[in-house]
This record gives sequence, C-alpha cells and structure tokens, in this order.
Amino acid sequence: MGSVIPLKKEIDNSYIELKSLVGNKLDSVSQQIKYKLASEINLIHKMTSYHFKSGGKRIRPLLTLGAAKLCGYENGNRDINLAACIELIHNATLLHDDVIDNSDLRRGIQSSNAIWGNQSSILVGDYLFSRCFEIMVEDGSHEILKLLSSTSSKIAQGEVLQLEYKGELDILEETYFNIINSKTASLFAAATRVGACITNKSKKEKDALESYGRNLGLAFQIADDALDYYSTKTIFGKEIGKDFYEGKVTLPIIFLCQKANSDEKKLLEKIFKKKNRSKLELYEIQKLIKKYNSIDLCFERAEHFVNISFNALNIFNPSKEKTILQKLTSFSLERSF
Repeated sequence: MGSVIPLKKEIDNSYIELKSLVGNKLDSVSQQIKYKLASEINLIHKMTSYHFKSGGKRIRPLLTLGAAKLCGYENGNRDINLAACIELIHNATLLHDDVIDNSDLRRGIQSSNAIWGNQSSILVGDYLFSRCFEIMVEDGSHEILKLLSSTSSKIAQGEVLQLEYKGELDILEETYFNIINSKTASLFAAATRVGACITNKSKKEKDALESYGRNLGLAFQIADDALDYYSTKTIFGKEIGKDFYEGKVTLPIIFLCQKANSDEKKLLEKIFKKKNRSKLELYEIQKLIKKYNSIDLCFERAEHFVNISFNALNIFNPSKEKTILQKLTSFSLERSF
C-alpha cells in the first residue's frame, strides 16, 4: 500500500508539473471550447465568454490529457477534443447548479445567473450540453459516447438526490457518498477513463484509470465540503458557509450529528429546518464542528480515497506521467481553493 502525505510544496508542484507535462494542449482545449461555443446569438456569446473567463483550475480536462499521455497517446487531437467535452459538461452543470442554489458568486466573481438571470443561465447551460454531445458524436467512438452520456445522467441524478435530502440531518453517510459519487466523482472517473479509451488499452487499465479518477473526485468533494466551513472567501473563491446557507447536509455536519449531545442535536435540527440561516448560526455551527473535530474526520476519510486513487495506478509501468498523476492525488487534500 502506498502512503500519500507529501509536503504542500510538492502538491502545488504536481499541478504545475501536470500542466507542463501536457504542454500547450490545455491552451488548445480552451481554443476548442471557444470554437465550439461560437454563436451569432449575442447573449450566448456574452455569457459563455464571461463564464469561461472566470478561470478555474481545469482539473478535469487536465486529467484527460494526462491520462491519455500516460497511455501513450501521441498523434491526433482526440485527447484535446474530449478534454474540451469534459470541461463543457462540467461548466454546464455549474451554470445549472448556481440557479438551483441561487448562488451569487462563482470563482470569486458574480455568477452568470446573478447578472443575466436564471432563465438565461439554464438555457446557456443546455447550449453547453448540446455542444459537448456534438463533440462526442464527431469523435465516433460508441464506447466514449456511452461513457460520457451515462456520466451526464449520473451527475443529474446526484443533483436530484442531493435536493431530495436538503435539510435532512438524518442523512446516512452512505447516501452522502452516493450523492458525491454521482455529482462529482463520476465526471472525474470519466475524464481519466477516456484517456485509456482513445488508446484502446485493456479493460484492466481502463478500470484502473477510472478508479484513479473516481477516488480522486471523492477526495476532492469531501475537501470542498470541509473547506466550506473553515476556509475564507479570498482563497476559496466562493461564499463561505454556502452549503450551510442552502441547507445542504454535507460530511462535516454528518460527523457533527454523530457526536453531538441531545441539546446540540436539537439546535442543529432547529437551524436546518429553517428556510433561511444567519451568519450567527453559521458561527455556532463552526464552533460545534471545531469542538468535535469534524473537519479532521473529513480529511481522514478523504485520505482513504486519496490512497486508493494513488494505488490504482500501480498497474502501469514506471514513468514521468505516472509519478505526476500519483503525486496529484494529494492536491485535493491540501488545496485551499
């Protein structure tokens, strides 16, 4: 079993190394996205340009490019096109999520729905989905079309499941993991499996890369949910306590409920049953989370998935690509954004 506890500097470097590893291909992904989203409809042009200029680490397309390189893909643009497809799926869900969550911020700036309204954001999100499906069809692989279309379905199901349990304090850990496996980890898994699909690798290698991506995605989402209770807007790029204000019961709250006494549980139930929650109530919850070390428990659980992700690549021969992808697994634990 591998141990994955590198220093922060090494983790930051792993992200930079992955970008360096794929060369200018990430820029080519951005150009492909820009080309695919071109429209004579002025509002579509404005919204898509604004949304994609807001930044983001582009982790998912980077994973597709890195996985393809690990599998020896060299000639052609399928890795670039499918990485663009992965990023379009991700951003379509972001536009929809901000409407569902009534979010005002995305990556530290005003969200698209805050500027242009919910109706426009939903329709432009649909436009992104339509463009990414064009890329899938143009690629010509039935296997990849099936993989990415089923992944889009899983993401939607995860969002609906999360909405179904909104404000429910008695949500099981199993249900929480079903939610994040669908709405986050499934796209990470698809992003990495695609790299093996375009190189016709064996099922064993495809499954290994899928496991790598899925477990990386699980760790990524757990860290994201933990950061929501202890990071700051300046470095996190979104409203702190966003999940709390929206009534989403995530892993820090699940662990808190498991340890809280009866009076504290009654307080939690009262707060989460309310239509709206205050900053003072967030502060009270943060104190309880600190009291019961819920954040530490979250990162212990996330580290479990990091280790699975790291070890999933053991079937591949030693290489620079393998080393960088394995080092990247701890990025999800140490990031502050």
